[in-house]
Amino acid sequence: MARDSPSAEMTALLSERVLPLITSLERPWLWLIGVGVVLGLLMGLLVQQVRNCLRVEERQLPWDILLIRAAGLSLGLVLANLMVAPLLLLPLPESLQWVKTVALVLANLMLGMAGLTVGQLRGQALRRLLGSTSSETLLLEEGLVQRSAPKILDTSAAIDGRIGALLDSGLLEGQVIIPQVVLEELQTLADSGKGEKRSRGRRGLDSLSVLRRDYGRRIVTNSTRYDCETVDEKLLRLTSDTSGILITTDYTLAQVGRLRNIQVLSLSELVVALRPEAQPGDQFTLKLVRQGKEPGQAIAYLEDGTMVVVDGAKALIGQSRNVTITGALQTNSGRMVFGQLSPDRGSPGTSQPPCRSGNQGRRNC
Repeated sequence: MARDSPSAEMTALLSERVLPLITSLERPWLWLIGVGVVLGLLMGLLVQQVRNCLRVEERQLPWDILLIRAAGLSLGLVLANLMVAPLLLLPLPESLQWVKTVALVLANLMLGMAGLTVGQLRGQALRRLLGSTSSETLLLEEGLVQRSAPKILDTSAAIDGRIGALLDSGLLEGQVIIPQVVLEELQTLADSGKGEKRSRGRRGLDSLSVLRRDYGRRIVTNSTRYDCETVDEKLLRLTSDTSGILITTDYTLAQVGRLRNIQVLSLSELVVALRPEAQPGDQFTLKLVRQGKEPGQAIAYLEDGTMVVVDGAKALIGQSRNVTITGALQTNSGRMVFGQLSPDRGSPGTSQPPCRSGNQGRRNC
């Protein structure tokens, strides 16, 4: 009697062992659907992670480095297919046809990754052939420097207007992106019937116009639309998608962004960090503007806006006096400085405050 073919043996094995196991399960089609859903979710998560990594790499690396890596990957894939081509032409039995598929997949994965690695590590000669001799390109590839992240401008930062001074000083690098939602919000404020809102909106639009005039192509607009309800959520989504830095003066927005692992530059916090600290013993000529909480206290302000509580100066409110710093206290709302009146005479190193004319023509010194 003729011997059965391998395919017949495989069919018999499936019918004797595997099919009874499947049929013994209650509603086997539900099990198959469940396994398919789980595998689909796992593959979707894997593809999403790979996509995010590629997007981050694409934003941070210059085009010539990306081109070299793509060339290495393409070369590896071509070599893999050329090596597997003879195997695909071999007349294998039907039971071994799966070997061709497995060999093709493994060869593409291994040689593709090898080509990508070679292009990443040994691409200097190819860069020279392409004419790329930029030191910035070499430093970026070696990881010694990082490309400047784009800066996403918030509505509050546009109205604040200090972004221009930061650009002038060179503290901010890279492009400044003005989202379309910020322009729309500023236009809405500028067209408001309330005078205060109209003034803020126009000030923000004027600030952006000055930035565009002074910096040209460095200031760009982004018209990406997101299906979000609030402007803050759209700004956070845009900053995350572009791997940028959100510039704002809104404390709540800054905190929410940091909780979502988004880089945030708060102009208010930057001002506090850069302000000079008044040390005990320093003397300033300050104007006493209002009464303090405790009896006999008066309130004055340094040039950077720091509040100074002056003891025993309530009777001199409205006048400018020499004040000696005695201490400081850090609070949740900022830094509070304490001081006392300096002696008007006989104190070395202190300037005599100017005399002020009273209402009756008398001179109060």
